[in-house]
Amino acid sequence: MHGVTYRGAAVAENSTHGIRADGPAEIGRRVLRLRTAKGLTQRQLAEPAYTAAYISTLESGRVRPSETALRHLADRLGTTVDELATGRPAHLATGLRMRLTDARRTLATGAAEDAAALYGALHEEAARAELVPERATALLGLGDCALETGDLSAARDHYAAAEALLADEPLPRRVPALRGRATAHLLAGELRYACYLLETALDELNASGLHDPDALLLLYTASIAPYMDMGAHARAAHAAELALTLAPQVDDPALVAGMHRGVARTLIAEGRIEEADASLAKAQELYQQLHIRTELAHCHWMRGYVRAQNGDLEGAESELRTARDMLASKRAALFTVQVEVELADVLRRRGKAAEAERLLSPLLSPSALGAERGAVHAGGAHRLLGLIAEERGLTESAEEHYCAALSLLERTGAAGDLADLCRLLGDLLRRTGRVEAALDAYRTGLGHRAAPGTTTLGPAPAAPPM
Repeated sequence: MHGVTYRGAAVAENSTHGIRADGPAEIGRRVLRLRTAKGLTQRQLAEPAYTAAYISTLESGRVRPSETALRHLADRLGTTVDELATGRPAHLATGLRMRLTDARRTLATGAAEDAAALYGALHEEAARAELVPERATALLGLGDCALETGDLSAARDHYAAAEALLADEPLPRRVPALRGRATAHLLAGELRYACYLLETALDELNASGLHDPDALLLLYTASIAPYMDMGAHARAAHAAELALTLAPQVDDPALVAGMHRGVARTLIAEGRIEEADASLAKAQELYQQLHIRTELAHCHWMRGYVRAQNGDLEGAESELRTARDMLASKRAALFTVQVEVELADVLRRRGKAAEAERLLSPLLSPSALGAERGAVHAGGAHRLLGLIAEERGLTESAEEHYCAALSLLERTGAAGDLADLCRLLGDLLRRTGRVEAALDAYRTGLGHRAAPGTTTLGPAPAAPPM
């Protein structure tokens, strides 16, 4: 995927209504060739709208045909405006789009590496043919593949390249790439920046009256996770309400399923466990119909979280193991290790501390989790190892893990997790007689719990004109 090169996204000056037209000499030669093949005279090709002299001037390359003239000529010559202006076969873009759909199906049902190979080849083909929409779609696919494999830097590059290609398009066209870039930053632990990207786009869409339900649903659903991780629960709940309001206007079942999965997080935070489970069941049903294995695995993951919150640890373990196995089978490396952290938490709570520790220890290598790769879950892994060490009376080891977790989470702004960690560290320091250090830890935790989200986020984005 790193071998993909990106060429400039600017539309050539000789474009005609979005078509990257060739120069007048190339178009003139093409008109002459097609006219001769058809057995038409210059007068027959020209009438009734143009003159034979105009066709002669055009075929000699001394004049560029207008869009109206191109339509007239294409109709007379039995071709398309695109083929006449660019020389591309009419079926080329359609064939590319069909193969892009096949690549999307491969990503949904197979391994991300296989899908990335398809997308990479399609990107190069679309670049050679200067088919901008198809090239952008291929870059989005490459970004999605990189997210699944955990290569967050490559994912950001692909999404940014897609945004650059579509720079002159309306914002709704750029939203999938922008949302992908925000997701990559979120997974890297850059919660504030993810929120900034999503909220800026929402403000621009809503303030300008660009009411595009699909784009808005994507943005509101994507914003729920960083809001929740930052402790901005009220803002997450508001985003979920707006997403639910938009859902009836959206026809794409994958978008609606993603919305239900995101909304479940806010319902869990409000203690509405049965409603959260029902929302996840709707998402799961849609994903099963679409055969989207990664998203289906995320539903099992979230249902495991719901069951753990509700005290059903056996059910939680079953759901999380299912999610882990599905993600591992697709070689979705980063998502797999994130599920394993949550599975380890359930195992510890079920009295299987040794198994939890065996699961967690390999996850803290730089290739699995770290400051630039799943920082929130890396902090969670250190927290759990600290709890296990503390339960065994290994105070020094527990403190090391808590401090490592604190260092990771302070970079992310995950307010709720930080507050809980400061409480654990404060309790440990107090029990070992370091009262002043314990008070400092408690104060730090209180600072993170005060007005969750308001110290790191600006005003909430404007609501859409429903």
